[in-house]
Amino acid sequence: MTIQVNIAKAKATLSDLVARAEAGEDVVLSRNGRPVARISAVIQPEPRKKRKLGVWDHLNLRLSDELFIGPDPETLTAIDGPIFPADDETAA
Repeated sequence: MTIQVNIAKAKATLSDLVARAEAGEDVVLSRNGRPVARISAVIQPEPRKKRKLGVWDHLNLRLSDELFIGPDPETLTAIDGPIFPADDETAA
């Protein structure tokens, strides 16, 4: 529902208008019968949930800590290899 209020009345009833906007109403402020501003509620984002340790324990995955902490073998191989690998056709 939209309500239109002139600025003089809005000054006197601002807290009521803000409460109505928080409740979901569309509050439009007008000057000389022409809409000039709108009061709307601010949508608050949901707070992020904190991560819990051991969330996947029920899967019984026995993963080594080295999987997450140690070096990645594929990356090490790529670092030691040539920058531009030669094609089989051009090398011959």
